[in-house]
Amino acid sequence: MLWSVRLNLTSMVFLMIISLSSLVGSLGMLVIDVCYYIEWEIVTINSCALEMTLILDWMSLLFLSFVTFISSMVLFYSGGYMAGDENMTRFIYLVLGFVASMAFLIISPNMVSILLGWDGLGLVSYALVIYYQNEKSMNAGMLTALSNRVGDVAILLSVALMFELGGWGFIFYVDGGGVSFISGLVGLVILAGMTKSAQIPFSAWLPAAMAAPTPVSALVHSSTLVTAGVYLLIRFSPALGGVEQSVLLLLAGLTMFMAGLGANFETDLKKIIALSTLSQLGVMMSILAMGYSKLAFFHLLAHALFKALLFMCAGSIIHSVGGTQDIRSMGSLVYSMPLSVTMINLANLALCGTPFLAGFYSKDLILEVAFSSNLNGFCFLLLVLATGLTVCYTFRLVFFSISGDFNLMTLSGVSDEDKVMTLPMICLGIGAIMGGAGLSWLIFPSPWMICLPLGVKTLALVVSFAGGFMGYILNLTTVNYSLTSLSKYGIVSFAGSMWFMPFLSTRGVSTSFLKLGHMYQQAGDGGWLECYGAQGAYFSFMKSSSYLQASQDNSIKVYMVMFFLWLVILGVVLL
Repeated sequence: MLWSVRLNLTSMVFLMIISLSSLVGSLGMLVIDVCYYIEWEIVTINSCALEMTLILDWMSLLFLSFVTFISSMVLFYSGGYMAGDENMTRFIYLVLGFVASMAFLIISPNMVSILLGWDGLGLVSYALVIYYQNEKSMNAGMLTALSNRVGDVAILLSVALMFELGGWGFIFYVDGGGVSFISGLVGLVILAGMTKSAQIPFSAWLPAAMAAPTPVSALVHSSTLVTAGVYLLIRFSPALGGVEQSVLLLLAGLTMFMAGLGANFETDLKKIIALSTLSQLGVMMSILAMGYSKLAFFHLLAHALFKALLFMCAGSIIHSVGGTQDIRSMGSLVYSMPLSVTMINLANLALCGTPFLAGFYSKDLILEVAFSSNLNGFCFLLLVLATGLTVCYTFRLVFFSISGDFNLMTLSGVSDEDKVMTLPMICLGIGAIMGGAGLSWLIFPSPWMICLPLGVKTLALVVSFAGGFMGYILNLTTVNYSLTSLSKYGIVSFAGSMWFMPFLSTRGVSTSFLKLGHMYQQAGDGGWLECYGAQGAYFSFMKSSSYLQASQDNSIKVYMVMFFLWLVILGVVLL
């Protein structure tokens, strides 16, 4: 156990040093406006060079700084949350492998090297989701792996497609409008980004991944796995346009609306926060589809700070109340866990876009830019409704877990005494307060002037107040004992199950494709293709070579047979 603690602290210090170094490097590059592109040529095939490349610019280093900072806080936090775990060392190594894969993806401008980090994220995330080794974790891990495998195949196809360009350094081709198949490449990258960032129809795996330990959720759902797709599309943003942008905007709008609606019917604390992450990923994808890649990156970083804090506070509460995750079994925690409740309220207010917290600077700017852009009515309505639903489920969470009736057992040792868990929460709380302002000054040094009518300008504020009021009052009047939901069971079941997407992704689609693959393997790869493919050709060549060998053995029998065969053929020809 002492070795685990030492490894825990050593890893945290190592990641913190990398974070500070990356932050200083990013600030320097922002000031002098410079970018370093490092390239090692490994092999050249048909004038197509396979290279190991790294890109060090302000965006990659700033993102790397945030990833390593949050990872260091998560590792320190794990020392308290996972203190009684027998496999603590294995857990830390898995988290470090996860961070290394994400770092490799961030600084790689080459599709081949990105594939290594991309597949590394998928592999380690599967190992982390099934960490507790029970049936629920196994099912969630399989759903996560199969959903992300679609994106892996899209990356593989894009690697094959880019072979025609003479290299895999996509950063040189995203501006090339004259290339005929660049739209196909962008389509594959959008598909990969949608699977990794859990956009419709690949949304079911993200709440299912909550089977992983809570420190992993704090890392995965803030700055690593789910943001990898958004980051890749930010890098490809100059090539986005036309049909791809429209489809991405529509799917992202539906995703954030579906996630916000589903969170209002969910009772699992971690799944509510996971659906909140899904909703914010939809916001990032929406503004990215409108052409504002820097704004999407700004919201990605600001969201990482308060979402990691939100998961840590949820983990602290779950850890203290005996492992239960049902918000209906909590209540009045403000008296026994004042620090955790303060931090979770801070994170919730930042998520809602409360003025002068981290979420306000990015979210308010996104809404105003979207309202002032050429946005169609349906996407505008989805954006407004998703904003109101975010505040609605946030205040519902506040009511059930913090300010409602005390629903825990009589003898409950609920407290904030574990400093190993509370210190990282305080650090991220400072980031949730000051991070948004600092990032806005760095990324947008020149202020944007956005002129909107008074009604549109105050629309986000009005919708937020209305959502918060409904989230608190409706749950106050229909607290635990009401059976109202049973009278509208169909609607509640549809909205609360993410529009039946988990069912469609498992029994509906995955099972059908797996059965189809099994049939193809039996009839095709193990059947006709085996007979007429490699094995059939092998046996044909072997039999032919045996005949040829027999003809060269100088046997009188062979010569007699050949002589009579020629006589028969000659007779047939003459007749």
